[in-house]
Amino acid sequence: MSHLHGQDPRVVIARRCARELRAGEVVNLGIGIPTMTANYLPPGVQVIFHSENGCFGFGPKPGTLEADSDVSNASTEPVTLMPGAAIMDLTTSLGAMRNGYIATSVLGGLEVDQEGNLANWASKRNGKWWPGIGGAMDLCYGVPRIIAALQHTDKHGHSKVKKRTHLPLTGKGCVKVIVTDHAVFDVTPEGLVLREAYPGLTVENIRAVTEADFTVSPNFGPMDI
Repeated sequence: MSHLHGQDPRVVIARRCARELRAGEVVNLGIGIPTMTANYLPPGVQVIFHSENGCFGFGPKPGTLEADSDVSNASTEPVTLMPGAAIMDLTTSLGAMRNGYIATSVLGGLEVDQEGNLANWASKRNGKWWPGIGGAMDLCYGVPRIIAALQHTDKHGHSKVKKRTHLPLTGKGCVKVIVTDHAVFDVTPEGLVLREAYPGLTVENIRAVTEADFTVSPNFGPMDI
């Protein structure tokens, strides 16, 4: 946390994920940190945001007085509807997720690894795995570009960017980009490539908190936040 100088790590990650999006594409935002991405789109970049619970075309979080409890994102947080937005049943929404209508999905993660495997749905508590895999499984199957958005370490300081995930997988080899509060990695057939680090952090700083192996991009520089 010290390298963030009091900034919320979730906001740092969401801001950086927003800069990874391409104008004109359809983008799914998963539960948690990813839903915050809608609040930080760079000026001039317009995308169509999709929410698993049945919406294409939602916008940023409204003010308290403008919030409508019937209009929410996958995290059940209030959102705005942009001109041309479409509301649909869950079956239609899941069908779109599976059939190539979405270009990019930003998904949270419990662990991600150097092979692009994502684990984001299950942790073991009292000897049982829960809660459930949900629509992230469909997104990992049907969306060509998955951005994993997660804090770099857990509350004990252990790396969440692994050589190999230990938790049940959501998707195998699906992640193309990893965004944390420390760094941005590209997932390539040759392994992870460190593209950016939070301003002030060095490659050595990132290696010290990363279990996964990685190489460094020739264009390595400070994170664009």
